[in-house]
Amino acid sequence: MEMTLRWYGAAHDTVTLQQIRQIPGVTGVITTLYDTAPGEVWSRERIRAMKEEVESAGLHVSGIESVNVHESIKTGAQERETYIQHYCKTLEHLGREDIHLVCYNFMPVFDWTRTELARMRPDGSTVLAYTQEAVDRLDPDRMFASIADDMNGTVMPGWEPERMERVRELFAMYRGIDDEALFANLKYFLERIMPVCDAYDINMAIHPDDPAWSVFGLPRIIINKENILRMIRMVDNPHNGVTFCSGSYGTNLKNDLPDMIRALKGRIHFAHVRNLKFNSPTDFEEAAHVSNDGNFDMYEIMKALYEIGFHGPIRPDHGRMIWGEKAMPGYGLYDRALGAVYLNGLWEAIEKNDKRSAG
Repeated sequence: MEMTLRWYGAAHDTVTLQQIRQIPGVTGVITTLYDTAPGEVWSRERIRAMKEEVESAGLHVSGIESVNVHESIKTGAQERETYIQHYCKTLEHLGREDIHLVCYNFMPVFDWTRTELARMRPDGSTVLAYTQEAVDRLDPDRMFASIADDMNGTVMPGWEPERMERVRELFAMYRGIDDEALFANLKYFLERIMPVCDAYDINMAIHPDDPAWSVFGLPRIIINKENILRMIRMVDNPHNGVTFCSGSYGTNLKNDLPDMIRALKGRIHFAHVRNLKFNSPTDFEEAAHVSNDGNFDMYEIMKALYEIGFHGPIRPDHGRMIWGEKAMPGYGLYDRALGAVYLNGLWEAIEKNDKRSAG
């Protein structure tokens, strides 16, 4: 296991590489070329410059999150062939620059969805939150406007203004696309990119849909154990794997997170470990990473990852805003640093206990 932190690049992130380097146990970053559009080919020159910047700070690029998938690929539109070719070329360039992990998602229109970016908690911290009741009252066209004022001057991943200006057009692209059609389009995409992944040893780690149910009537398929196992079996290649995000799968309280981890042995290429606090099954908020602040047993989640021999990158996720910090909601420094150290502490305890028991 390698502890990492997500970093959006010096031009977009309030957190610096120098600060990340000072978090005990964090040795790598999960990053991206944040100003690239879905479908754009990433050049080797820009990838190399990104790597050199990270390495000059004493860290390394542990993986990419995300190389975004163009909506034409998700909908199976006529022009998907062009965008799949572009995606393959980007994967080739990443592989040639010795980067071998790509986290991506196949969520229609919206990436992860929240109805509040700064819900106040009793301790004075603010967190990302979601209520289905608020979504049910919202016009999708107004979704971006409803949260834009809480972004602290940053641009949220998946919620870029130029993308949100096209919401009506994007919804129109998904007319007639149900779960089965989306699965078919995902299968087509994976079959086309796997030869490149094989050639350059690139692990594709699909991120679950968040929340793990349909939003605004759009199909969502990466939501539970049954569906993720179906995705793996339909393109049965070791490079076709998952990002296990406890917070995304955990939005559905029916998902048994440690059981899912054990069922995915050998196919979890990347992990996001975070906690949620539920006020009702459809009203949840991000919590501190420690178990007793939310609904998840973080020890059991980390223990399951240890027991399956997980050795990929892991990162804390969606931290609270604490100590007066102003940053991209969910992606400040302080609470994620606390989360990284806590998760490292759990791993150390699990590892030492296992060795003592074996001895």
